[in-house]
Amino acid sequence: MNVLVDTSVWSLGLRRAPHNLSTAEQTNLTELTELVKEGRARIIGPIRQELLSGIKTQSQFERLRTKLEAFPDEPLGTADFESAASAYNLCRSRGIVATPTDILICAVAVSRAFYIFTTDPDFRRYAAILPVQIHSRRR
Repeated sequence: MNVLVDTSVWSLGLRRAPHNLSTAEQTNLTELTELVKEGRARIIGPIRQELLSGIKTQSQFERLRTKLEAFPDEPLGTADFESAASAYNLCRSRGIVATPTDILICAVAVSRAFYIFTTDPDFRRYAAILPVQIHSRRR
């Protein structure tokens, strides 16, 4: 099963120094590394954009952009954005507000039967309403 990896997890391996990671973060990074080795880690353009945003120098930006080139974006189409809007409306009707990127991640994961690997607790709230499956670490 493929796994759509959220910005919060990609950042552990691509934007954070390993010596600054907590034990839980190191475990998540190990899981991400395994998913990459297995060819199961997936990304979408909005996650790539989040990862590349806020980089302090052009050289850091280029290094990160080059690393991300190894992971092609999952193609997105009109149906993905319409599903995301519908999911947003459903969540909102139940008192849960989502960011556009989070709800797009949910819509893409549902339509492709992907799990979502994230450290963002908001996804547990979405999973109470939407048929998303959250990836659990194996260790």
